[in-house]
Amino acid sequence: MSETGTVEQLVARSKAAQEQFAFVTQEQADAAARSVCKIVYDNAERLGVMAAEETRMGSAADKITKCRMKSSLIWESIKNEKTVGVINRLKDKQMLEIAKPLGAVACIIPSTNPVVTPMCNAAFALKTRNSVIFAPHPRAVECTKLLVEMFRGELAKFGFPEDLVLGLEKVSIEDSSRLMSLSDVVVATGGPAMVKAAYSSGKPSLGVGQGNVQCIVDTDADLSAAAEKILIGRSFDNGLICLGEQTVFVPENDFLAFIEEIKKHGGYYLESAEQVEKLREGIFPEGGAMNRDVVGLTAEQVGKVIGIEVPAKAKAIVAKADGIGREDVLCREKLCPVLTVYPYQTFEEGVAMMVENLDYEGKGHSIAIHSNTPEHVEYAAIQCAVSRVVVNQPAGTTGGGSPTNGFTATTTLGCGSWGNNSFSGNLSHTHFMNITRVGYPLEDSYLPDPELAWK
Repeated sequence: MSETGTVEQLVARSKAAQEQFAFVTQEQADAAARSVCKIVYDNAERLGVMAAEETRMGSAADKITKCRMKSSLIWESIKNEKTVGVINRLKDKQMLEIAKPLGAVACIIPSTNPVVTPMCNAAFALKTRNSVIFAPHPRAVECTKLLVEMFRGELAKFGFPEDLVLGLEKVSIEDSSRLMSLSDVVVATGGPAMVKAAYSSGKPSLGVGQGNVQCIVDTDADLSAAAEKILIGRSFDNGLICLGEQTVFVPENDFLAFIEEIKKHGGYYLESAEQVEKLREGIFPEGGAMNRDVVGLTAEQVGKVIGIEVPAKAKAIVAKADGIGREDVLCREKLCPVLTVYPYQTFEEGVAMMVENLDYEGKGHSIAIHSNTPEHVEYAAIQCAVSRVVVNQPAGTTGGGSPTNGFTATTTLGCGSWGNNSFSGNLSHTHFMNITRVGYPLEDSYLPDPELAWK
């Protein structure tokens, strides 16, 4: 990924490069950020296939789509943003806001997103005049190595220091921990253990929480449209996306009709209790950790592993849960195209069930709502401790930013204090800047009478 060196040497090189880049112009920062997004866009097929083959997870076709869409969406979202010099003049407060870089950013890369996550991190970092060092996942070392080479090659074309992008040579917990402790800032995208390690590194950290997206279908929703969108979100990249719908709550009176729509749109519904139990035991053996052998497989492949015959064209395996929250392990996050459904009597009851599932796992992340009643949407948004509420869209493909909504385009999703994260919302370039604020005297400044505050 770079010339061989210790973690200490890599960080020193990264910081030296960042110091050279710290006072470039806005146009230069933009050129660097654009280049890493464009190289992924131009090489989407190669990188998408490579990511699927090396990690042995997910869909190559979906990863290609993700490379193309995320690269263009992320660049589109940041290309006109000011990140150099004075970025805001607050005339009413007589203040200026000046952007400053953070320094060398350590980026922990997940196996589920080994191309677009480093691309996103690098684009945000370069846009704001930082440097990045990637710590690859053991299942995506070659993918990360190729990306680093590509990014460095693009930087060299502009005469920028190539060491603005580096990657760890060795993949180990020790080296990743050392990197986090030596860098200026940490961005950790991965499992709870890695995120916890980032927050324990002693450096400012931006980590993500665990997903378990709960979805509710309202009585006034179009069942066919809802079923189609839910299956799109659940099956994209073979269910690896943390934004993918996990459990769907459906009005009791519409439950059977909804299941028929699920079947029409490619869901394979398990009719018998024996099949559901086989699914439960196959995904979470003995009620414990998720079976790693099914992560990122197609619905048909998941069926083969757990002993259920599933049609080749099935988008997802769908099963009715036996209980809510800790009553049924199928209410947990499932990193494969498996969807749980459950009926509710009133909308309020359905929302309460979502809350219970989120308390079990996924608090702070996201929910999805299919409804034409704004009051219901707002009720669910108020009741659920989440950072994103996706309305009438496939959560799995739009919650991280989409042309169909206003969510910030990103690959890293904060879950706030609910998910033990330092931020809630979608990671953006603004998280990669320090802000210096300059305050002038107000033209009408005065010494206030403290009593006026209470009137």
